[in-house]
Amino acid sequence: MELRQLRTFVRVVELGSMGRAALDLDMVQSALSQQISRLESELSTRLLQRTPRGVVPTEAGAAFYREAQLTLRHAAQAVRAAQQARLSGTVSVGLAPTTSAMLGLPLMQAMRERYPDVRLHMVESMSGHLASMLNARELDLAVLFDGQSNPDASGSRLWQVQPLFSEDLFLIAPRKAGQPRPAAMTLAELGDEPLILPTGAHGLRSALDAAFARARLVPRVVLEVDSLSMLMAAVDAGLGVTLQPHAAVGRFPDAAQRFELVHIDDPQVGRANLLCSLSDDELSPAALATRIVVRDTVQALLAQRRWPGTRTMGHHES
Repeated sequence: MELRQLRTFVRVVELGSMGRAALDLDMVQSALSQQISRLESELSTRLLQRTPRGVVPTEAGAAFYREAQLTLRHAAQAVRAAQQARLSGTVSVGLAPTTSAMLGLPLMQAMRERYPDVRLHMVESMSGHLASMLNARELDLAVLFDGQSNPDASGSRLWQVQPLFSEDLFLIAPRKAGQPRPAAMTLAELGDEPLILPTGAHGLRSALDAAFARARLVPRVVLEVDSLSMLMAAVDAGLGVTLQPHAAVGRFPDAAQRFELVHIDDPQVGRANLLCSLSDDELSPAALATRIVVRDTVQALLAQRRWPGTRTMGHHES
């Protein structure tokens, strides 16, 4: 008897259908049925009863289901114990300020839960600086943006790059009484908006400059700030507006009351987020595990709709 047989049986009982369980487990239904039949032969008893509406466990099947659940939980606990026992050391992770506002705390919590003996070294900085740190082997991994996923000539090896998701951009302005802005605008409709942006060394600024150039527009930049907290403070004080992903307001509990967010409706205006790391042979087991935790945490945040304005690569807004 194998754990996969137990998992298959438990899922069939939970869903009450061979077909639905096969879809859920990404299996061919005939293969799933064969697994169940072999399990019943091995136990010399009928576990499932077929009905017009699907399947239900027999009395023996219900008893077996309870014990199978317990066995699977014990197996999962054994895996976690083995992983936690063998993983230790320090892992350095770099996040840009907007990314950190959404991912930083959930990642630290997930690592504490899965690998409490691994010490995280979290670095929040401009994406260009993070790329330089990754090249200099001062970071193990970082979430960077499109256009920054190749190391410069100082990098002795290529990075490992995994797409995570893309972010839409928004015009973010202080909320004022009076005429509200539309829900969406194009770059051309920004007109003479006084923009507060990071400098050209920032990955977002480079992407925006390219987008304005394609549209043959000259933006009115009134202030350049290379700190997200200072930039958002300037917007909050009414010194101008900015173009940022939704995550820029992630640290404001009252963002909906404080700011007005207008979606930039332009398919070429956005930002792809990439998980970049040193090559696999340069990463410790703890760093390899952390890379998986980063992906899992991002996927959970997107699935739970806790990261507004984001899309998995090639999908609609999450």
